[in-house]
Amino acid sequence: MNSQADIIIVGGGIMGCSSAFFLRRRGHSVVLLERGIVGQHASGTNFGNVRRQGRFLPQLALATRSRMIWERLPELIHDDLEFIPSGHIRVCYHKEEIAALEAYAHAPESVELGLKVYQGAAMRERFPYLGPDVLAASHAPYDGHANPRLAAPAFARAAVKEGVDLQEHTEIQRVEKLGDRFTVTSTDGRRFQAPRLLITAGAWGGRLSTQFGEAVPIETHGPQMAVTEPVPYVFKEVVGVYTKEPGGTVYFRQIPRGNIIIGGGWRSRPNLDTLRSPAEPQSLINQLRHLRRLAPALARVNIIRTWSGIEGYVADDIPIMGPSSRVEGLYYAFGFCGHGFQLGPGVGDVMAELIDTGSTSTPIQPFYIHRFTSSQTQDARRSLAG
Repeated sequence: MNSQADIIIVGGGIMGCSSAFFLRRRGHSVVLLERGIVGQHASGTNFGNVRRQGRFLPQLALATRSRMIWERLPELIHDDLEFIPSGHIRVCYHKEEIAALEAYAHAPESVELGLKVYQGAAMRERFPYLGPDVLAASHAPYDGHANPRLAAPAFARAAVKEGVDLQEHTEIQRVEKLGDRFTVTSTDGRRFQAPRLLITAGAWGGRLSTQFGEAVPIETHGPQMAVTEPVPYVFKEVVGVYTKEPGGTVYFRQIPRGNIIIGGGWRSRPNLDTLRSPAEPQSLINQLRHLRRLAPALARVNIIRTWSGIEGYVADDIPIMGPSSRVEGLYYAFGFCGHGFQLGPGVGDVMAELIDTGSTSTPIQPFYIHRFTSSQTQDARRSLAG
């Protein structure tokens, strides 16, 4: 079987599914290939944070574009993904960290976030559930949370309705460019051809980029997540810790039916070949210990389920997004380092704009793969190695 399209997308997470949707809306024929089922890995197993606060400052323009799409999801894909703009607070335990929260809140790039840093009595009045060790809380009123298990499947359904050819359970054996066309061959012998290729394969993206001479220093980690029994719905904001204490960066959010989702702390080491990512009991113990410090009222909650996933982390903690530096017609959007969920709709929209027009109105140059493949970077690495 040979399949022809304008664009092939490899990877059916939220980045791939949203890119397919927006590309099809621009009139391009799209084949979307997924090894298993859409949203199976990082896109469906993450914490569900829809936040802009705390991001790499040059990433905020992209995050803001994505936030605008989150508001429009019901009209775009006929699903709100249980998005609640509940607000998000980032708290700290040490005096020197307060200055960092203040500096971020007053950075020119952060203006649209509406950040306000609370301390002392004002903080206690606004967020009475915070523990006595908490010294400050930076509040982002427009951030929130959503259900990651719904995201990629909803975008995939919308994309298919628009005419995208979705091929699940399609494991890739080889990706190559022959002449002016890319050929993707699956393990069962099917071939897909197109003049343009977008790799949105998450933690596996580096394996595919390497086939085109663009190796990326990427590691895999497994997020550690847990959910409690339903308890009274009192925690409206998403709460996260800003700290350099080992294992101390924990966070939680409560959904309207009462369950509390917990994440952060330590990560596991998943296996890309077996697709297994363990949920570590020691990580849960660490999370609960830090949770008691963060919000003492949660000291006696009962955990009903834990899980993990497979996420790709680039060495500089910044994603790979944009055109190839070596191969015409090749594009990347992978390695979002555990904080890609909020960006997903915006990434899809931006990549569709870039592939369709050759440029994008949202700056993404800091994310180009060129930073790892330029001769200057390679020479610097060889010098350090020597």
